[in-house]
Amino acid sequence: MSLTPALRDAAFRWIADDPDTDSRAELQGVLARAMGGDAAAADDLADRMAGPLTFGTAGLRGPVRAGSNGVNVAVVVRTTAGLAGWLRARGHTGLVFVGRDARHGSEAFCSAAAGVLAAAGFEVRVLPEPLPTPVLAFLVRAHGAVAGVQITASHNPPADNGYKLYLAGGSQIVPPDDREIEAAVAAVTSAVSVPRSRDWATVDPADVDAYSAHVSALPRGTARDLRVALTPMHGVGGRTAVEVLRRAGFTDVRVVRSQAVPDPDFPTVVFPNPEEPGAADALLALAAESDADLAVALDPDADRCALGVRERDGSWRMLRGDETGVLLGSLVLSTLDRTAHPDPLVATTIVSSSLLGSIAKAHDVRCAETLTGFKWLVRAGDGEGTGLVYAYEEALGHCVDPDSVRDKDGISAAVVACDLAATLKAAGETLLDALDRLAAEHGVHLTDQVALRFDDLSRIGALMARLRADPPPELAGIAVTAEDLLPEADVLRLTGAGVRVVVRPSGTEPKLKAYLEVVEPAGTDLAAAREGAAARLADVRTAVEALLTD
Repeated sequence: MSLTPALRDAAFRWIADDPDTDSRAELQGVLARAMGGDAAAADDLADRMAGPLTFGTAGLRGPVRAGSNGVNVAVVVRTTAGLAGWLRARGHTGLVFVGRDARHGSEAFCSAAAGVLAAAGFEVRVLPEPLPTPVLAFLVRAHGAVAGVQITASHNPPADNGYKLYLAGGSQIVPPDDREIEAAVAAVTSAVSVPRSRDWATVDPADVDAYSAHVSALPRGTARDLRVALTPMHGVGGRTAVEVLRRAGFTDVRVVRSQAVPDPDFPTVVFPNPEEPGAADALLALAAESDADLAVALDPDADRCALGVRERDGSWRMLRGDETGVLLGSLVLSTLDRTAHPDPLVATTIVSSSLLGSIAKAHDVRCAETLTGFKWLVRAGDGEGTGLVYAYEEALGHCVDPDSVRDKDGISAAVVACDLAATLKAAGETLLDALDRLAAEHGVHLTDQVALRFDDLSRIGALMARLRADPPPELAGIAVTAEDLLPEADVLRLTGAGVRVVVRPSGTEPKLKAYLEVVEPAGTDLAAAREGAAARLADVRTAVEALLTD
């Protein structure tokens, strides 16, 4: 495209208002090339100025770059000024925690956020180093803070960063708060004129240690004979996870050396997400080489946890998020203190397996389904999450201790998973045996996912519109009924006999996702039921792939 006067003027205004020297120079360079007739630079400039970023499933996320449609000091200053004004307008003043991961720009963005909040009159405490997101969520809840800001892009590609926001009680924001805060951000007229102060305190190491001490006490069993292979995937969770496991009694932990130290370039993985094909290869190799009993992968900010297991033929594979989810949920429910939790609730999302609901029913426990995202899961039931004892979503998010961390927490999930694996090992069993028991009792529930990545986000909207206008009457020979969840959510659900497909745009990545589930009664032959379910799932996957690519 060619450089328009409106785009040129918007870029000039942004440059004049940017408080960061490096970002100003970066955008000036792009603008100069565009003014010189470079069409690619004009396209780049248009994309950079296409903002502002908006709060998605888990906060703001975008590429680290200058401009309104990126994550940079100016955007962080504006966002935090809007947040501060919104909090004050509602009478919320007092303590705020600010933390960060180890991504590009995180330290500067953390300082910018802390500085704006301090100048606005809040009591600001900044985490002393890059630390897992669950540590910040724990501190917000434990200290009754009015808000918490974590600079992180979680499992996004290396070029990205983000801004994750917690409010009082330690939960992420939901509508209408997100739109109100965005309106407050839009009302910030000048980033360069927003006051900033260095008048903040560093979080006491004892407060950070309180998280580790609490999580290490979560195991319900006494068995500790377990060898664990672990990777933090170049993120910030490695040291905390190993320390928590050690305190819990799991001292035989082998860490993937090439991925042990935080590295914002994530050099050994294409995408630093345990869900991505190949991302856990180094972990599984270490598990095989070290004869481990369990493999654990954390995502870069350690709020997600994936488990790897040895198959009965000796090979290793990663469990699906649904498999881990029902294993941990079953453990929580089977060891639940009904005196402390007289009316317990578990929760999962509309795109996760329906098996948790069956398990909950067997334990006479309430089960709720929510929209995707932990901001909804922790509010399941009455809108406040009253009675919540466990929640999970298939995208490797598990909340095993909602009383303390009102969000997904990969480290606490890892500790509880090790507890389960060690207990099973002491009885001569593995996680696969536990999964077999659940299938025998509740039927075989197999899940899969089709994910299409797009550079042009408009194609995602076009695909969703086409599906809504002409939903398929059947999938793989099974009659299905379409249910459109608009306006509540941009989701189309297709259901039939023993089959469910949920199609939605990702809230954190440029992807269109389809979540598949088939359910097969186990009967007396579990192996045959698994085989039949696998064949049906493969047929459904083929049909969905064709549906999304036509």
